[in-house]
Amino acid sequence: MLDYKNQSFHPAFDDNRNTWVFDLDNTLYSEKCNLFLQIDQKIGEYVQSLLQLNPEEARKVQKEYLLEHGTTLKGLMANHKVDPYHYLDHVHAIDFSPIARDDALRDALNSLKGRKIVFTNADLPYAEKVLDRLGIADQFEAIFDIHEAALEPKPKREVYDKFIEKFEIDPTRAVMFEDMVRNLRPAHALGMATVWINTGSVWGQADYDASFVHAETDELTNWLQAFLNR
Repeated sequence: MLDYKNQSFHPAFDDNRNTWVFDLDNTLYSEKCNLFLQIDQKIGEYVQSLLQLNPEEARKVQKEYLLEHGTTLKGLMANHKVDPYHYLDHVHAIDFSPIARDDALRDALNSLKGRKIVFTNADLPYAEKVLDRLGIADQFEAIFDIHEAALEPKPKREVYDKFIEKFEIDPTRAVMFEDMVRNLRPAHALGMATVWINTGSVWGQADYDASFVHAETDELTNWLQAFLNR
């Protein structure tokens, strides 16, 4: 774990790490802007309408599918044959104005040596809008989205294998940043160094195990700045 008092880092964060893999939601932007809350509410509405449930029942199904399948979408596809394009269009029809340009994050990303790639369970059009709002779109080589993953979400191991193969990544030289700690387990197993963005979310903490978390922070930019100044 990162020790903010003396800026010591886990040995996994050595100078050989040259590929930086970032989740999108509640990772590249702060969960404090509540952007994902809008999506969470849209997902709830979708489940309510599709299954004719009250809000409490829909919430239970929504989160059960999230934990069982990696995303609510995957659970709805498996159990109710939902059209993923219709679903994604609905849940990503949100107000992006809560996201502000983040020059501090931009400066930190610009100072990282090596490749930077977004690895998200969201889709490409949504991810591009988020990166544009943050002012960091040009900092990334590519976005690996849910369609690139053939609609299979993290933390399924085969998705990580596909991601690594597509970009010819040496996982022993990569670092992955995630707010859903369970999504770091496959990354760690492959040899990546791992950073958990702990937002305090119950869902983000699900399946936590310190053995596959090399560092923990509540704010990505703060961690990157500390790392760069170590």
